Amino acid sequence: MMIFVALLLGFLIICAITACLHKSLLASIVIFMAYSSIICIIWIILESPDLAITEAAVGAGVNSVLFFVTLKKINSISDKGDRQEVADEQN
Repeated sequence: MMIFVALLLGFLIICAITACLHKSLLASIVIFMAYSSIICIIWIILESPDLAITEAAVGAGVNSVLFFVTLKKINSISDKGDRQEVADEQN
């Protein structure tokens, strides 16, 4: 069990460092989702299911959706249709 906990903590540290150093915002959000999932598992191991459920719902769920919507609003994520419209307008 201690090896599993050590692996989880290692993955947690790797996710935190990678999310901070990655240049792509979209990739950072996906890494943040993995980070929240690992935290959720750690709360389950610590026998705190209420915090685990909260972390899964808010950390991995709601925050990730809000981040994706924000990226879409600032046009960091664009649809293929949007690209086609921009290309048509330029021609």
